[in-house]
This record gives sequence, structure tokens and C-alpha cells, in this order.
Amino acid sequence: MDSKLVIVLVGLPARGKSTMARKIARTLERDELKVRVFNNGELRRKLAQGNSSAPEFFSPQNPEGVAFREKCARINLDLAQSFLQEEGDIAIIDASNVSRQRREMIEETMAGRPILFLECRNADEEALEANLVRKSSLREFAHLSPQKAIDSFAKRISFYETMYEPLHSERNCIVVDSFTGSILQEKLADVVPYYDRIRDLITTRIVKNLFLVRHGETYFNLEDRIGGDSVLTAKGLAQARALAEHFSTIPIPIIFTSNYLRTLQTAAPIAEKQEHSSIIALPEFNEIHAGICDGMTYQEILARMPEVADARKQDKYGYTYPEGEGYATMEQRIHRGLQKVFYLNNYDDNIMIVGHRAVNRMILSDFLFRQKEEVPYVYMPQNRYYHLQIDPHKKNFELQPYASGQSKKR
Repeated sequence: MDSKLVIVLVGLPARGKSTMARKIARTLERDELKVRVFNNGELRRKLAQGNSSAPEFFSPQNPEGVAFREKCARINLDLAQSFLQEEGDIAIIDASNVSRQRREMIEETMAGRPILFLECRNADEEALEANLVRKSSLREFAHLSPQKAIDSFAKRISFYETMYEPLHSERNCIVVDSFTGSILQEKLADVVPYYDRIRDLITTRIVKNLFLVRHGETYFNLEDRIGGDSVLTAKGLAQARALAEHFSTIPIPIIFTSNYLRTLQTAAPIAEKQEHSSIIALPEFNEIHAGICDGMTYQEILARMPEVADARKQDKYGYTYPEGEGYATMEQRIHRGLQKVFYLNNYDDNIMIVGHRAVNRMILSDFLFRQKEEVPYVYMPQNRYYHLQIDPHKKNFELQPYASGQSKKR
């Protein structure tokens, strides 16, 4: 059996195929394998005369569009074949490949080589809708208004849905939920090189650079009050500007925040300093809801509701505020928020989350496997941020200051 491999991505648009392709490619390169991604969409945009983003271009009833997309597919297959005949180990074909006819053409072109079909699915409508919004901001839709861009991309997807045929007769395939990172189905009829490694990569969270930032100082912070939707103080606004300057040379395409003003105010100057950056507010990253204690100071809680203060002291992680929540009860939503982050973020991009003290503690503990009883005491200052890098080879994290000059490019 040939030791070289062809990985063929399959799936409707906006299902995370390109992110999956880059994730596999970059990690296998660190295993000293020669890997290259052949992206049909990039080739289409390069070869097309004029803008090829109009949804009608992708209609199966458009003979010119069909012929041009077929041409792009064959060019990329020829390039992939040449790559494997020379120095390459793994060629990744990144395209929708939703029809059985297209996949048969790939099998015929790559006859004699092991082929692994990898289909990305996503049944989470909320995450898919958010991804459509992100996709609509791409350069190929720059000539359209945001809503028209979303409508255009949605119509493109509808054309692909008419052509979609699930994997069935392919000899070697994996179907993955690209939102949760879990394998839904797999079939292996041949010896496929690097198969175990690829399965591991599919289900492993890999982080190039994650910058975990706590919002700047608020008026509630000065008064030691919990919860609320307080705005930043003058010092907090200065911290936000210092963060913006610090990260001005580090590309951050998306900044994720909560729905609260303090995180949005912190993120805004950072986004303004970027060449191209958008802010996505996720309710999953909202701070712990303190219920009847919302807006109170800890001293007020101790004086008015000593039973609350005492119960929380006994089990800070497991305690739930009356009519509110606690660390344990928000664990599931924090995990879902992280799933959204990695689904919406391209693998090669840096990630920033501007969150709250308790939320950031939960996020950090998710990566560092801290014991639950330790989580409420993780240090989360407002004049520093956590930098995380995680892959199958290593796990690094560090607490970095940001007010003393700009950082180096990463």
C-alpha cells in the first residue's frame, strides 16, 4: 500500500472544512511530514475573471459555473498528484465535494493511492448562523451590505444542499461533528497511513495563540460589588487603550466578549487598532449571575445574608446564589462558548477572549485541568492577560503584563 495519502474534505459550506484541513496539515507538518492543502475556493477566486461570489454561480443549473468549478477541481487534483509524485506525503483536497459524482472523479484521478474522505457536519443551528455572519464579512462579499452578503451565502448553501449526497460507498471515511469535535461515523476498508494520528487530531483541541483578557477596571470593582453591568472607570478605559497598543502588531481577526458593557468597552479599542477585526459577543461568556445578591458588596452579603456568605465559603465552586448561578452551574455554558469560539475561528488565527474574573477562571481551568475546588481562587488580574498555546506536542501558558510597551509579533 502506498505510504502517501490523499485526504478529501466533504461537506456543505460553512461547516468547518478549511479549519479542519489547516488543523490537520499544520500538526502533521510538525511530525516532519510534507503536507499541502489544495483549496478549490481559493483557486476559483484566483482564476475567475471578476467576482465569482454570486449565488447563481453555484447553481447546478448554471452550465458555465458548473464547468468552471469542475475545471478548478481538476486543476487542484493535478497539482495534488504532482505534489505526491515528488516530495509530498499528504495532499488535502479542501472543497465541498458533496456529490458522489465528484468523489468518483477524485477516486479515478487518484487511483492506486489510499484516500480518506473526511466529512464535516454541524447540526447546531445557532453556531451555523453565527458562522454565516462571519463568512459574510469575507473579502469576496465586500461589495455587498452585511445582510445581502448573508443572504447571498445562504442561497449558495441552498444550491449545494440540492447536490448533497452523504458518504456511503466510499471505502475509507470519517464523519465528524465540527462543532463538538467528535467523530460520528467511521469506516475503514483499507490500510490508511497515519489514520490513528489523524483521528487524534480531529478530536483534539489545538490552540495556536489564545489571549485570555479580563475586562478593565469598573466602578463596581472600586466598590467591591458583584454582578451588574457597570461601565469602565477612567483607569479601566486607559487599560483598554494600553491593551490595544500592546496587541496592535498581533493580528486578531475576532475578539470574543460577553454581552456586558465592560467587556465590550475593553474590546472596542483593541479592534480599532487592528487592520481587520470584529467583535462577537457570546452570552455564554456572561459573568456569574448572582441572583438576589446581584449588585451587592461582599460585606453587604455578610451583614444581610450571613447564611449565604457561610454556605458559599464552605463550597465556593459548588455553591449557587439564590435565584442565580455559580461556578458549577455555568460550567456547561462556558464549555459551549468555547465550542463556538473554535468553530468560528480559523485554525491559523490568533484568538482573544475578553471576559470576566469567574468566567476566565473557568476557561483557564478547562485548558489546564485544574481541580474544581481550586478554580474559584485562580489569579485573574486586570493588568495582565493569560497567553495559551496547546497542541499534541506541548502545552504552554503564561501570565503577561501589557502596560509596559508593545509585545513582539506571534
